Amino acid sequence: MKPSEPTLNNHHRDTLEKVFVQPTSGNVDWRQVLHLLETVGTVVTQPNGKLRVTLGTETEVITPPRHKDVDTQLLVDLRRMLSDAGFRPDEPSTGT
Repeated sequence: MKPSEPTLNNHHRDTLEKVFVQPTSGNVDWRQVLHLLETVGTVVTQPNGKLRVTLGTETEVITPPRHKDVDTQLLVDLRRMLSDAGFRPDEPSTGT
């Protein structure tokens, strides 16, 4: 990590690992993901309830899940955004 990048605490690192675990887990808590995104990027709530998330040079509009866990498609999108911004777990987890 570069000096200008945010420092991730243990909770953030755990969430990052959960986002990248393969095969995709159905137990990734949305609130934990939101806290991670707020730490590593900029999150703005739009009037329609969607979130404008900026990580590095990329901005995406995310619809928060209706339930507590993040769905598979959102996990795929988060992996791409986090990877492109330079955030990956130190040792990628596998579900073997």
